[in-house]
Amino acid sequence: MSDEVPTLDARDAQSAKFAQDIAAAYAEYGFVIIQNHGIDRKLIDACLDCFHRFFALPVEEKLKYKLPGGGGARGYTPFGIETAKGAKHHDLKEFWHVGRELPPGHPFSAVMAPNIWVDSIPGFRETTYGLYQAFDALGARLLSAIARSVRLPENFFDDKVDLGNSVLRVIHYPPMPPEPTPSVRAGAHEDINVITLLLGAEEPGLEVLSKKGEWLPINPPPGSLVCNVGDMLQRLTNKHLRSTTHRVVNPPRERASKARYSLPFFLHFNPDFLIKTMPQYIDDRHPDQFPVPISSHEYLQERLREIKLI
Repeated sequence: MSDEVPTLDARDAQSAKFAQDIAAAYAEYGFVIIQNHGIDRKLIDACLDCFHRFFALPVEEKLKYKLPGGGGARGYTPFGIETAKGAKHHDLKEFWHVGRELPPGHPFSAVMAPNIWVDSIPGFRETTYGLYQAFDALGARLLSAIARSVRLPENFFDDKVDLGNSVLRVIHYPPMPPEPTPSVRAGAHEDINVITLLLGAEEPGLEVLSKKGEWLPINPPPGSLVCNVGDMLQRLTNKHLRSTTHRVVNPPRERASKARYSLPFFLHFNPDFLIKTMPQYIDDRHPDQFPVPISSHEYLQERLREIKLI
């Protein structure tokens, strides 16, 4: 394969070739670019417009939407909090999290907090949760192809993510400060979850670490999104599908005054799903690298502590 993350067409997601191609991309890069994903551009723009308005608010106003003790799982997380695992310096970003809406009294309410909404911004709830639902539906379609790519029934993941603790994160990377900084917009890291769907990578900065140890830029065509493997899926497949290191580097001087926005959707398993290595990926040449099973909720908490969100 060339050193370029492949591009696939979501309209072909039911085909055998799509399943083969996404498996090959994930085995090599852990990333794939998806075009014709079907998420309404008007919905994306409406959501972004709401957050342009929110992030422009005074800090004191934004802090009203920070949930104490919530680890950033819902609502606002201020600038300078999240720090990549093992990094000495915080990321140059602030963000907002929206999660799944559960019916009253649902058992998962103990670990999945209710959402926070900004009533003063018209359409905030409708557009943000509408985009969440669109991402969730697309993620289910892609997981069907991924299931077939690892020799599982196409509906294998359906009842394992239908109540997943998935989150839509709206990230604001402010213009760069005029003085030099040791921080970067997003330090080198791997994602915690099953798969990540990312809108907004057209703006340069996203890079993935190749098997050769080289940083490859990912610049999808306008209207496309990026989909990558998270650590939970890597554990499940004994690293057959790779959760690869990636980062968002600081812009060149001529773009330093420009803010960057991105919309990653972190698709998670249901909180009670036990992540246990699939037996078809364990043999004499590939011993189980994750011999101790762990629930998706316990794993999430472990990783959130590592990145200083809890």
